[in-house]
Amino acid sequence: MAGRQDSDRESRRILERIARETDPAGTSFVARTTKGVRDHVSAADADRTDPIEVWGTRIGRILGLLLALGLMIWLVLFVTRGS
Repeated sequence: MAGRQDSDRESRRILERIARETDPAGTSFVARTTKGVRDHVSAADADRTDPIEVWGTRIGRILGLLLALGLMIWLVLFVTRGS
């Protein structure tokens, strides 16, 4: 029975999140996107009871972001030099 209650609670949470994200009168697209990126990088979706998972996720996502930015800068420099 507890599994059913957890499933119902999770379903309600998902439906509420969808309603918030699709509400045209809500926050702006930029604010929602910024919050989404901040939550993603800070590992808001990781299991909070396991600090190693939280920090590992944060470190991995930050390194991935830095690598992507570095590759974009390299690409721009490569294209502008014409080499």
